Parts: sequence; C-alpha cells; structure tokens
Amino acid sequence: FRANDDGEPSNTAGMPIYGQIQSFGVTNVLIVVVRFFGGVKLGVSGLISAYREAARLALESSDIIEKTINVRYRLSFDYKNMNKVMRIIKEKHLEIISQKMEMDCEIIVAAPKKNSESVLDSLDALFEVTAEQMD
Repeated sequence: FRANDDGEPSNTAGMPIYGQIQSFGVTNVLIVVVRFFGGVKLGVSGLISAYREAARLALESSDIIEKTINVRYRLSFDYKNMNKVMRIIKEKHLEIISQKMEMDCEIIVAAPKKNSESVLDSLDALFEVTAEQMD
C-alpha cells in the first residue's frame, strides 16, 4: 500500500484514509482527497477527522464491485476421457470459456486463482489429459 500526507502533518491524511480502506475491506482502490484551506486551522485531530470522514463518505457512496481473479487452462484430451474431464469441471466449479470438438477435444476453462493449485492437481491426475495454464 501507499499512503501520502502531501505536506500535511505526519500521519494526518494518508493513514486515516488508509484506515477507512481497511475498514471497508476493499483492495485495488484509489482515494484522492483534495482539501482547500478555508481560513480555519483544524489542528492534528481535526485534520485526521476531516480526511477520515472524506474517505468514509467516498467509500459509502461508491459502487463497490467484487471481482475474482481467474486463471485459464487449456484442456486437451480424447473423447473417451470426456466424462472424467466434465466431472472435474463440475466438482471444481470451473467456468467453460470455450470448447472445440474435432478429432480431439479442447476445452478452455477458468478457475479462481486462489483455487488454482487444487484445480491443477486434479487436472494433472487425469490420465491422457493435458492441462496447460494459459495466463
């Protein structure tokens, strides 16, 4: 992470904003707060409150979108292995991106990155099925 006070007293801007990011449990986010001096000195506690409140209001009014990072695999196999492959796809809740059924079969699937090791182990355990990570 990176937090910046940009000329304000130390830990009065960046860290209160970062604290709100943590309390909302969001990642991959950017919050920019612009403060115009209005003639009243807020002091350290006032600055902390102002930046914390600005970040909280920004996060509360935002549409937070949850995204899953996926890893794609290319599965190549003979038709006789179709049932085994489809069983793994169903058990591991893999998303089928595309499939090409010609002389041999090729299916491209996506799995959440956090499950990629387990998925790859299951695919590698299939005899006569080649699993190649694409990403």
